[in-house]
Amino acid sequence: MKITDAKVIVTCPGRNFVTLKILTDQGLHGIGDATLNGREKAVVAYLEDHVIPLLIGRDAHRVEDIWQFLYRGAYWRRGPVTMSAIAAVDTALWDIKAKAAGLPLYQLLGGASRDGVLVYGHANGADIEETVDAVGRYQEMGYKAVRAQSGVPGVKGAYGVGMGGLYYEPADSALPMETVWSTPAYLDHAPRLFERLRANYGPEIELLHDVHHRLTPIEAARLGKSLEPYRLFWMEDCTPAENQEAFRIVRQHTTTPLAVGEIFNSIHDCRTLIEEQLIDFIRTTVVHAGGITHLRQIAGLAALYQVRTGAHGATDLSPACMGAALHFDLWVPNFGIQEYMRHSEETDAVFPHAYSFADGYLHPGETAGHGVDIDETLAAKYPYDPKQLPVARLTDGSMWNW
Repeated sequence: MKITDAKVIVTCPGRNFVTLKILTDQGLHGIGDATLNGREKAVVAYLEDHVIPLLIGRDAHRVEDIWQFLYRGAYWRRGPVTMSAIAAVDTALWDIKAKAAGLPLYQLLGGASRDGVLVYGHANGADIEETVDAVGRYQEMGYKAVRAQSGVPGVKGAYGVGMGGLYYEPADSALPMETVWSTPAYLDHAPRLFERLRANYGPEIELLHDVHHRLTPIEAARLGKSLEPYRLFWMEDCTPAENQEAFRIVRQHTTTPLAVGEIFNSIHDCRTLIEEQLIDFIRTTVVHAGGITHLRQIAGLAALYQVRTGAHGATDLSPACMGAALHFDLWVPNFGIQEYMRHSEETDAVFPHAYSFADGYLHPGETAGHGVDIDETLAAKYPYDPKQLPVARLTDGSMWNW
């Protein structure tokens, strides 16, 4: 089965998405997500100028060989732009292969390891009271796990508090919005939030929290220790992980489970973290870590060390990525949890999909392939709208990690 054509579709039904569509001589097509939030056009150019010309005429069934060709053949390996482009190709080819077999993708991966995929939502509020109420709304919707984020007194633009009740979309301006960060205020405030949540909702609901790379290792250790009484499912991205060894300090001081990896692009970004068991959940995604082919390698390494998956699933990952992720989640033996921020009605219309939510779980559906397609006519009605992620400064004006 030969690849006859491929094209990149950019659309903005409320936020920007980049989608690769691959066509074959047997009438089958597949789609893959190539969205890199705030740097979308870089991936578009990489695909159109450097990748698509290499695909035409190749056998669409040779998924592994094409992955190796694009990764090794580029010489300049890894990085978010390269790996997002490779992921889009890989996801689209798995979609085609499963369609050719007449099977849902998870069956090609090895079949289901569970009946459904446990997911968590994102509850946020301007203050503790609003966040407590938001967690209650998620619980009423059937969620068994919720990530809680709250505004911090005196902090302008605290992470995780944004537009919409069912999603959080931080990319909101053509040039980056500048926010202000205070670590002392946050370290004082965060435990109070989870004290209230446990008092209100008891021990049954799973609670998660995203620090978003804001703390030094010893500050992260302090936060993890202060959150221990509230039994978090995980503390996410507590310190920047470019220095993987930094997590040794955090691990020495707290038993709060640690999750990291949404901005990782390859197995090399997380090898020390996994092999030394410095984390409990690896959060790499289909779209930013080279697709299903490479994500299987990461999950396989993690399984050796009892590290579970917990893939990123914010609104800047398109339904095409979510569909592929859910097939992966349903199969992968060492699954932990899947983030699920709901897309807008406009996005869902552009990307019709087979996955569905019920009683705290998502299921990818039984449609052949990964179960997600794109309505190109509708997508064309939503032109690209430049948006960038915010940046953060400390109260003295120094640049910090957003």
